[in-house]
Amino acid sequence: VQLVESGGGLVQPGGSLRLSCAASGFTFSSYVMSWYRQAPGKERELVARIFSTGGSTIYAGSVKGRFTISRDNAKNTVYLQMNSLKPEDTAVYYCNAFLHGAYWGQGTQVTVSS
Repeated sequence: VQLVESGGGLVQPGGSLRLSCAASGFTFSSYVMSWYRQAPGKERELVARIFSTGGSTIYAGSVKGRFTISRDNAKNTVYLQMNSLKPEDTAVYYCNAFLHGAYWGQGTQVTVSS
């Protein structure tokens, strides 16, 4: 099982980034996929989740209206489009897959700073 995140980096406030998470080793389409983040000195928190059937989504209140989670089951990939980024969005972002158990990626750093 492997989850590989990409797309992180340094961006100015108000900018955009698109994170990708490429999955392998399990039946991607059956899993609930989520993005979490962890800022220095803080606990890991759920950012966004997309369900396996119907594609319904949930978002943390702090990112609602700015971030969009999506998935491409043909490519075994989940995305996080992040717009109107703020300094408080700075964190390591982790991809998570959950069904009967949970898998995690290694994380990708997102830094929002001028």
